[in-house]
Amino acid sequence: MRVNCEKDGIEQMALEILAAARTAPKAKGFDNIVTYLLEGDEIETVAAAMENLAEKLGAFLIRDAENLRNSDAVVMIGLKESRPIGLNCGTCGFETCADFKKHEQTKDTPFVGPICSVKSVDLGIALGSAAAKAKDMCLDNRIMYSAGAAACKIGLIDAECAYAIPLSMSGKSIYFDRAEMAAAKQMKK
Repeated sequence: MRVNCEKDGIEQMALEILAAARTAPKAKGFDNIVTYLLEGDEIETVAAAMENLAEKLGAFLIRDAENLRNSDAVVMIGLKESRPIGLNCGTCGFETCADFKKHEQTKDTPFVGPICSVKSVDLGIALGSAAAKAKDMCLDNRIMYSAGAAACKIGLIDAECAYAIPLSMSGKSIYFDRAEMAAAKQMKK
């Protein structure tokens, strides 16, 4: 007999979540989405990087780093190539895609920018599909800018922009009521 063995399937569930991101619709059929399943020490590497970025980006990264460490699995979804796709839509702030391409990309920020707004929408749809799949499997999850920014900044993943979706299977979501959780943790010390 196996008891409380539900977490045995977490890796397979994470792979199904990444499949949902991969099959999400993409503008003009260009698939610039990259997906990752963090393993073992990679989660700690990202959590430590988040803590290091907290002074620059905000104290919430410290809270999010603890959430990452307490997760059962972490998936990352990002954009490999964020340059324009030739629609000349103007939503990026440039009149044409050619004007956009002349602009030098940022180097000192967690994400490389500017990013084609159409590709940003593609990334958002992929993230939404992944989060919906996690919900369908009753996994607690939260889309985190903080973990994606840290992974990009340290070069752990090959993406110009990425977000993490940590996954948890527990009696209560670790991603909400986080102020309450932090206070409880402080009381234990």
